[in-house]
Amino acid sequence: MAKKISIDETYLQDILVQLLNFPSPTGYTEAAIQFTQIKLEELGLACRQTPKGTLVAEWPGKADDKPRGLTAHVDTLGAMVSEIKQNGRLKLTQLGSYAWNSIEGEGCIILTRSGRTIRGSILLTKASGHIHGKEVGTTPRDGDTMEVRIDERSLTLGETEDLGISVGDFVAFDPRVETTTSGFIRSRHLDDKAGVACLLTAAQAMIGADEKPSQRTILHISNYEEVGHGAAAGLPSDLFELVAIDMAPVGEGQTADEFHVTICAKDRGGPYHHKLTRRLEELAQTAKIPYQTDVYPFYGSDGEAYWRAGGDVRVALLGPGIDASHNYERTHIDSLRATTRLIIAYLKSS
Repeated sequence: MAKKISIDETYLQDILVQLLNFPSPTGYTEAAIQFTQIKLEELGLACRQTPKGTLVAEWPGKADDKPRGLTAHVDTLGAMVSEIKQNGRLKLTQLGSYAWNSIEGEGCIILTRSGRTIRGSILLTKASGHIHGKEVGTTPRDGDTMEVRIDERSLTLGETEDLGISVGDFVAFDPRVETTTSGFIRSRHLDDKAGVACLLTAAQAMIGADEKPSQRTILHISNYEEVGHGAAAGLPSDLFELVAIDMAPVGEGQTADEFHVTICAKDRGGPYHHKLTRRLEELAQTAKIPYQTDVYPFYGSDGEAYWRAGGDVRVALLGPGIDASHNYERTHIDSLRATTRLIIAYLKSS
């Protein structure tokens, strides 16, 4: 008789909230990677970090003839200081793809080279309605019209430099994590910390039940997905197939929602591997896991990054439904549970 594998939803939510509260814009992910490594090592998995900073864990399986990989990413959208302005405020350059208006009014942290963190807010340069009137509503939001107001006494370029702020410093947006009694989790950066939390919870559930994956499995936690090359390296050459775990955008015209796991059949890079995609659907059907299949016109994943780097493997993509992706995002525990269950079903499948 097959062992029953129970998902610890308290563990899942705790891991997710902790991950969300680590600042980890692309290129500044060390703390989030270290946290994830500690959690994997607590489960008894040997880990290593590549020179690029990717976290890789190898999980022995019942067989080793068709090794598998699971990849998810801890890097998030963010920004970097591109200029210290004469008024002491900061001009930004984007890390990742998002609309400038989606971060207007957001609190942020400037991560200086000395290790000091300085608070600020991201605002329109002409933010006051009492001064600028209709311009506040009509000004385009872009890198030239928005700035960081620093929460320090700094009214000049020199005063800002004296705080230790330099061009090239990273800027992390406040996640504003909130969980509700109705099961919703809203926060920035659920993309893709929700996927990482589901992956860790699946491993915790299987190892807690003394269950091995059917094949040797590589757990790959990337740190440059938001800029397109996260999983381009760090996976073994003998890999047979790879499943990327990343968010599923919810919105008009999509089948994805916040209560199912979604299997992505195609995105802007084209279709994923037909047979592996169908196998995931069959696994969900057999296990009665609530799922949807969807396509995304403005989406790319670490699975495709590996394909573009020359990975000759089957690739598929699944993940929890995320509303308002690359904005102030939201999901539900039902979607996280379904995603975790499908990861477990895949790991156990022959």
